[in-house]
Amino acid sequence: MSEQPATALVAPEDDGEGFHREVMLFTGQWADLPLEEVCVLASRFGYDGLELACWGDHFEVDKALSDDTYCQRKRDLLEKHNLKCRAISNHLVGQATLDIIPPPGNPKCARYQAILPPYVYGDGKPDGVNERAVGEMKNTAIAASKFGVTTVNGFTGSPIWDCIYGFPPTPQSVIDWGFGLLAERWNPICDVFDANGVRFALEVHPTEIGFDLYSAEMALKALDRRKAFGFNFDPSHLIWQGVDPVEFIRYFPDRIYHVHMKDAETTLDGRSGILSSHLDFGDPRRGWDFRSVGRGAVRFDQIIRALNAIGYTGPLSVEWEDKGMMRNKGARESCQYCRKVDFAPSDIKFDAAFSKP
Repeated sequence: MSEQPATALVAPEDDGEGFHREVMLFTGQWADLPLEEVCVLASRFGYDGLELACWGDHFEVDKALSDDTYCQRKRDLLEKHNLKCRAISNHLVGQATLDIIPPPGNPKCARYQAILPPYVYGDGKPDGVNERAVGEMKNTAIAASKFGVTTVNGFTGSPIWDCIYGFPPTPQSVIDWGFGLLAERWNPICDVFDANGVRFALEVHPTEIGFDLYSAEMALKALDRRKAFGFNFDPSHLIWQGVDPVEFIRYFPDRIYHVHMKDAETTLDGRSGILSSHLDFGDPRRGWDFRSVGRGAVRFDQIIRALNAIGYTGPLSVEWEDKGMMRNKGARESCQYCRKVDFAPSDIKFDAAFSKP
């Protein structure tokens, strides 16, 4: 009998290895470096692209609108390093749209002077700062469209964050006023987003008008659930509050416009609680802290499964914060971790095989 050539066995279904969501690096924590240097590092670490922060020289809204060559030069720089961009982020200016800005001379003014462009902070008079911040967020939508991205991530701030505990007693009318102010200031912003084909993704986060699941729902309701306003899902800000990140995804399946891969864990020792005692990030006495992706308490495998269930195919953007390790090492391993933990949804029913003869 002649020997038959070996036949390779091929599984009838794809193993999903060709599937991956783009892994991006958010540049907000890298704004101390010129964008070109960040591009070199991100490419070396293995990232597919960058989520550009609207501070430092990474993406400057005013220049994007005043210089017709600016956006193309940014694109050329990214392409030089084989990097893409799917979203820009303007958290810092967004914070000033709803926050109650302290008047000039108040020591707390330093907090806003540190994060706002001088042309937004101006003379520091509260109403003017809020007004200019609203204008800058409108301009951010226009700049995003000009740059060729359809998502802007960021913050809104909150005029009622100081009412979080409920003492002195807070009448419901005060809470209603806060969400009413969201509608008053952000509906006109969303109008500009709509006009430019761009969506705003609020990063649900303490100090924002939406900081957990219920307050995020209240924010959507205040804006009549308009499609221009959704969420930048970041599990790190939910988990230390005791909010289930997977439940957040399931509750808002059509509002997850962008995803941050960021980790955290509680470190409660009986002395400091989750309010963390005015201790700085990185202080081991804190009740919680951020961790490099995959080194904290977030169950990213469950998050990927939930993202698959809602059909999210957008980028996974690493926002890297961990005062306990070197930034370059953390960013490199976080990229590798995201690629390892990501997986495609199944295209078969495993139990369908049971009925085969």
